[in-house]
Amino acid sequence: MSAVPGPRAEVPGAPAQWHRVLTLLTDVSLFIGTRSVWTQAATHRLVLAGVISVCYAAILATGVLTLTVRRARSLARLDLVVLVTAIALTLCAWALNHAGGDEAVLTTQAARELAAGHTLYDHPWPWLFHIKGVALTATTSGGYDYTYGYPPLAPLLTMPFLWLGHHGAPATAAATAALVVGAVLLWRMLPAPWRSAATMVCLGFGFLPMYARQGYPAIVALVLLVPVVVRWPRLGAGGRLGAAGIARAACLGAACAAQQLPWFVTPFLLAGIYAVRRGELGGRAAARVVLRIAGVAVAAFLLINAYLIVTEPGPWLRGIALPLTQGAVLHGQGLVDVSLYFTHGSDRLDWYGHASMLLAAALLALFVLFVRRLGPAATVLPWCAFYLATRSQDGYYLMMTPLWLAAAITVPLSEFGHAWQPRSWLPAGPRRRPALAAAVVVLLAPALVSAVLAVTGSAPLRMDIASVRHRSGRTVTGLTLKVANTGDTPLTPYYMLTTGQGMNRYWSRTHGPATIPAHTTATIELRAPSGHFTVPAKTSTHLRLRAFTDTPQTLSSRDVHRSDLGIKG
Repeated sequence: MSAVPGPRAEVPGAPAQWHRVLTLLTDVSLFIGTRSVWTQAATHRLVLAGVISVCYAAILATGVLTLTVRRARSLARLDLVVLVTAIALTLCAWALNHAGGDEAVLTTQAARELAAGHTLYDHPWPWLFHIKGVALTATTSGGYDYTYGYPPLAPLLTMPFLWLGHHGAPATAAATAALVVGAVLLWRMLPAPWRSAATMVCLGFGFLPMYARQGYPAIVALVLLVPVVVRWPRLGAGGRLGAAGIARAACLGAACAAQQLPWFVTPFLLAGIYAVRRGELGGRAAARVVLRIAGVAVAAFLLINAYLIVTEPGPWLRGIALPLTQGAVLHGQGLVDVSLYFTHGSDRLDWYGHASMLLAAALLALFVLFVRRLGPAATVLPWCAFYLATRSQDGYYLMMTPLWLAAAITVPLSEFGHAWQPRSWLPAGPRRRPALAAAVVVLLAPALVSAVLAVTGSAPLRMDIASVRHRSGRTVTGLTLKVANTGDTPLTPYYMLTTGQGMNRYWSRTHGPATIPAHTTATIELRAPSGHFTVPAKTSTHLRLRAFTDTPQTLSSRDVHRSDLGIKG
């Protein structure tokens, strides 16, 4: 009988199987969206189509080699090949789609204003929003936000790209370049076996490159946060920052000068660093470390903003606070969907904002109280608060996901084993656990109550369509509404007819009172935006008549059937 061969001994220096799988998954993620880019390039940009085809070959070859190489060093080289392939695909996609959207054109215009020495904030640029593909941000006051509402770092970084032309191309180039730099930086800072995960999260799937091609300033903020978040509990270890620590603190301040999202994660990072350093050094030394970090961050923030603080202090302050004060209409994938789609509105929309802020404060308090358990989640917890906000957009979660990865790999739970937790006020013995549970309930209760108040509000306006004015067929030029204010407060509504999940332009009021007193009914005549509104041909399209008010913030909606508009079928 012939001997049955046993399993072959593992080759010395062979990569772990999970490393192979991770590299393969990253390689596979590069396929997502590549076909549509190649199809677009093949029609009029054959050189780019050729580059994308070469990238296809690289993906296939890398997939084979990932499963067959015998040494960890060889697999590490393949991780680099995957990164280069991802960068090439990202740049090809930008070359084909670089016009950008509203974020890009606003950032580009802001860069032009800065380059010309003009003031930046409180200046509307309505002509930008006549460009195809540039969306409007409607406000509950019946208007639209045409101004720049972010700190100035993104326009400053866009200025070197202004030679690329008009519209949003300079801003999309700056954001895409920043994303590529961020991907390389995160790839380099992670331990070698985990590096392909950085490629997958930053450049794979097509999500973040798409936001970069839209020119989102949050991409710049993300890149600046990468060196801050990697191994962040070790910042200030031994009571010393050093050159690297000062640079990381400066990156934190610069990130806050790029976009507002870093403002929400910064308190968690500083609280976590204080807890870890206090467990290591004691209270005073920990406070000094955190104050030095915060001081460097604030200095970097002020340095970047210095010119605008001096030349336009009031508009600058209003501009960087604009996303929190603009009163934009509801939008997103969060709790607001209850009032937007599942009910007919709410007369307590303000409570969504209250709930979001209260949840953010509660999560920060819980983070401090349970830092030994929640420490690694410092880069995820802040975004949970946005689920209750009036603008609960997926981008608020998605654009910061590389930070989740950085923390998951470089910030293990063991880093917080001796972190300080403020629990001296808790009773000892068996009553300690119930006291902690009670503290959790007390901290979360205000946000929960506010959220319940928001979703259980009722629409204050009852709207009925009295008559419809047509141009022809499916084209509506105006509506006459019977609007009843069922609440106890006079309301000044602004009307729009929406299709699907998004918001459309407001309809202008041509006759009838602007303000409807409490418990009264008014006849309102509306004119369609641009003089006409075309009802979608698809009968499955969901039409809704909506009315927003600003003070107080309310939403009233009613479903509109095609028969209500005098359209058959």
